[in-house]
Amino acid sequence: MDQKIRIKDIAARAGVSVGTVDRVLHNRPNVSPPAREKVEKALKEMNYQPNMYASALAYNRSYTFYFIMPKHASEAYWEEIEEGALKACEVRRDFHVDVQMLYYERFNDDTFIEAYQNCLAQSPEGVIIVPSSLDLTRQFTDLLHEQNIPFVMLDSYMPDLKPLSFYGQDSFSSGYFAAKMLMLIAKDTSEIMIMKQMKNGRVASKQQDNREVGFRHYMHDHFPNITIQEVNLPLEEDKTTYDDILEDYFKKHPQTHHCITFCSKAHIVGEFLLRTNRRNVQIMGYDMVHKNANCLREGSISFLIAQHAYMQGYYCVETLFRAIVLKKEVSPVNYMPIEILDKDNVDFYQRTMI
Repeated sequence: MDQKIRIKDIAARAGVSVGTVDRVLHNRPNVSPPAREKVEKALKEMNYQPNMYASALAYNRSYTFYFIMPKHASEAYWEEIEEGALKACEVRRDFHVDVQMLYYERFNDDTFIEAYQNCLAQSPEGVIIVPSSLDLTRQFTDLLHEQNIPFVMLDSYMPDLKPLSFYGQDSFSSGYFAAKMLMLIAKDTSEIMIMKQMKNGRVASKQQDNREVGFRHYMHDHFPNITIQEVNLPLEEDKTTYDDILEDYFKKHPQTHHCITFCSKAHIVGEFLLRTNRRNVQIMGYDMVHKNANCLREGSISFLIAQHAYMQGYYCVETLFRAIVLKKEVSPVNYMPIEILDKDNVDFYQRTMI
């Protein structure tokens, strides 16, 4: 309730009882049309703005949001997002907001289906989704729409699914920018290697695909004569396997001095380069995770593109809170900053923007 305008002030202006004003403000029944019209007219004339925070606290109910994301190791990109989501719950603890994590395995459709069925069985107030494939995610979001459950998408934007909101980078622009930055130091090179992690011929997300499209678009327009090689380090393999693949590649391609990957695993190549003392080769990658930062400091990673993973998790929960608890409008598309880190500024990077 706005402290400057009291219920009794509105009642006096409208010529009705305090109880009638309270029922109108909270959209309760048993108010005659003429009385409601008088109250609404008074509210408009007095420029009344309800205090949604106070109203939400007064209801004293709890809200559980479900967060469906890929399984991940510690010190990974997804762990940053998870920590941000939990921080948002802590900030809104007075409103009894909770978030429950459900995990699925990348490239395993059954685990995604199991996760979303588990989610629906709990009748959530809101959902945050790191999407799987478009068709599979659509199966889930169609059910959410049928049940009027709002959802926020993170990482990969799929506008056809009509989410309440989206958080992530503009992936095409991010890849285009990454190429531009890489070529500041690689303009005299003859070839560049793209490192991918794939399974069944697919990378883990639409976002990675779009980053590569943006990268290749820039290279085609500005450096068409540079050869782009590809190396696949299959998902779920061990370090020895990766070392063998990389050793074979660099023996066959001694002219490769610059590499790039569009996932958060640049450190796989970075650590290999440090172990094998290839000081004339660097890789560029994504995300300010611990292992990447170490390679950046040691010089085997040239640049990292950061996208505030922690804040993405925080904002997703905060958006559901504002829309569901406070009944406020939220922005439908929220692109995260495209920030570049090197060894000189990495120690000044702040993962939070609160």
